[in-house]
Amino acid sequence: MLEEYDIEQLNPRKNPYAKELKKQITIKVSPMVIDYFKEEAGRTGIPYQTLINLYLVDCVKNNKKLDMKWLSDAG
Repeated sequence: MLEEYDIEQLNPRKNPYAKELKKQITIKVSPMVIDYFKEEAGRTGIPYQTLINLYLVDCVKNNKKLDMKWLSDAG
């Protein structure tokens, strides 16, 4: 066994998944949303943050568009 290894020589290929690395952000999310995904995490065995990411990735891949209708003030 060598005392030192040259990492460049051990794995000269670039990581093909480097562009797929996740970026850490901070967002405010409703407790109701967190509770929902935590329940799903318990049911599926997949961490809740991973489930949220999978859902968002599905939205992007399927080009889902937001369709919201706000209730008007009837005051």
